[in-house]
Amino acid sequence: MSLSSDSRVLREPSAAERRRFYRRTLPRRAAFWLLAATFCLLFVAAAAPAPLYRVYQAEWRFSVTTLTAVFAVYALVLLVTLLMFGSVSDYFGRRSTIAAGLAAYGMACGVFLAAGGVAALFVARALQGVAVGLATGALGAAMIELQPEGSGLAAPVSTAANPLGLALGGFLTSLLVQYGPARTHLVWWLLLAADLAALVAVLAIPESRAAPSRTRPSFRPRLRVPLEARGAFAAALPCVIGVWALGGFYLSLGPSLAAQLLRSQNLLWGGFVIALLFGVGVPITLVVRNHTPSKIMLGGCEALFAGVLITFAAIATRTPILLLAGSAVAGLGWGPAFMGAYDTIVTLARPEDRAGLIAAIFTVGFLALSIPAVIAGIATSHYGLHTTALVYTPVVAVLVATAAGSVLLRPARTARDAPPAVPYSNSSAEPPTIPRTPAEPPRQREATASRCLGGQSLTRPGNRSR
Repeated sequence: MSLSSDSRVLREPSAAERRRFYRRTLPRRAAFWLLAATFCLLFVAAAAPAPLYRVYQAEWRFSVTTLTAVFAVYALVLLVTLLMFGSVSDYFGRRSTIAAGLAAYGMACGVFLAAGGVAALFVARALQGVAVGLATGALGAAMIELQPEGSGLAAPVSTAANPLGLALGGFLTSLLVQYGPARTHLVWWLLLAADLAALVAVLAIPESRAAPSRTRPSFRPRLRVPLEARGAFAAALPCVIGVWALGGFYLSLGPSLAAQLLRSQNLLWGGFVIALLFGVGVPITLVVRNHTPSKIMLGGCEALFAGVLITFAAIATRTPILLLAGSAVAGLGWGPAFMGAYDTIVTLARPEDRAGLIAAIFTVGFLALSIPAVIAGIATSHYGLHTTALVYTPVVAVLVATAAGSVLLRPARTARDAPPAVPYSNSSAEPPTIPRTPAEPPRQREATASRCLGGQSLTRPGNRSR
């Protein structure tokens, strides 16, 4: 029963009021950490197939080209999903969009479990791309809106969740496949169970979107590099391509390269090199994320360049310990290099141009994640993995060296001319979350509080939907 403010007469509550009253939701803090765990879980599953590719290849006798194509379909479908559906949670709500992504995630696990040939791998990887593309936009926005008041946790937590998930997915899957029973099924049963648990829990989070957008969602990709950002975009482009191309190589052919150099069929080594590349740099990314973007990019490129050269030496001399060392050193710079490149570009865009510019950056990134890996697969079929890796790694080194040179030669902007920094919050091979932008008037900030492109939320972390 409720009391009318006009007549002061008791009346029956409406059906909507009863639903709101009786619906039990998690506290905001618990919901925030649940979303962070769900974010991480998505990328655990995204990296899980990497150690299994060699097992599938041995069972079904497909070529290295096909292996890299299976990897690439994930990145391409993810890119299309991000561009077309990355902001649908503004219209349909965060909770339902995350649930739809987790449903696609569960379907992908089911297809992997039932897979009897390479066609099923393409379907499963495409479903994984849909799942990540749908869920990360809503997850990024919901984490910002549900973070504890004034904590600013959304930025560092989302920064860590993505590469941490990739590192855990690669390493833990290789551990289960090597030492557990049902090597091609156990990991997918566990991930399916985790997905179902996450889906049930997500349905209990509060809907953080105050009200759905009144405009119909637009499914037209918006790509635009504004004039004022074109110079920085061109200068940072080699870094973006090099970072993502190296990530694609490790996620597709890294386990095979580790097996060749280590002369071991133990699948744990393949997961270990993936964990080194994506996991080592997580603490570094968190520490340097508030520094000057150009310095972050330069430092990341230097570490990446050194790591790639060590890896090249490992391949040339067939020295296993150098491969591990090179992967670790490259991992120190992998996240910061892209974070700095991203920030260097986006700080130059006006708020109304930012979404199209972010879309352009990640379009380049996901194309670099997939296309060079496929080219490497074709080259491996003709010339062998050893020769292909000897060519691939120097190309990455040249790209990051070019980017570092552009930072050193590019005239520094004055503090008066430079716009406020836009820290990047999620450096990984998967779609990152960008938690904040230069300060905007309150009314405009509320209007843009949840606009996302696949997790690239365009607001300050401390803001939340009112």
